[in-house]
Amino acid sequence: MAGIHITDIESAINWWRHRAPGDGVTLGPELRALAEVYALLVFHHETECDEDSMPEAARSAWLRWYDTTPDAPCIAICSTSQGDELCKGCGRSFDEVQNWPVLTPGEKRATWRRITLEGTAWRFNRYAERAIERRQSGQPGQADPGAPVPDEPTGTGHRASGKDRA
Repeated sequence: MAGIHITDIESAINWWRHRAPGDGVTLGPELRALAEVYALLVFHHETECDEDSMPEAARSAWLRWYDTTPDAPCIAICSTSQGDELCKGCGRSFDEVQNWPVLTPGEKRATWRRITLEGTAWRFNRYAERAIERRQSGQPGQADPGAPVPDEPTGTGHRASGKDRA
């Protein structure tokens, strides 16, 4: 199974902080579970926790956050169907595109992290720029609501329709 990166744990913590801020002294159960995993990662100088051995309360809280993130990075311009090993549209490999519906949440987030760090796919440049322009001008359009933009942290937004869309 894939490892869940510390930045995803942090994003889930921030999502829960916004959703259930608490009283300022005590943490809600979801925040407490995620904070324990986060603290152990920091303490042990690790960047990932194992998806399978994560404590159930923390995994459940993380999955609730995960369900709010875009599923597939697809922008409906697939060059793997034309023989490219990496898709020019989304940045995934041919195998990642083909196996997307059966990947675990941790494996999907690992792929999202890699393609976001690489930032070479069209979803991160020419199409992201068009989505920003449409939002700023108030024009309706075909902007991908899951496309990260330079001023927004990756992993935020809403899950795209068609959860298992490759």
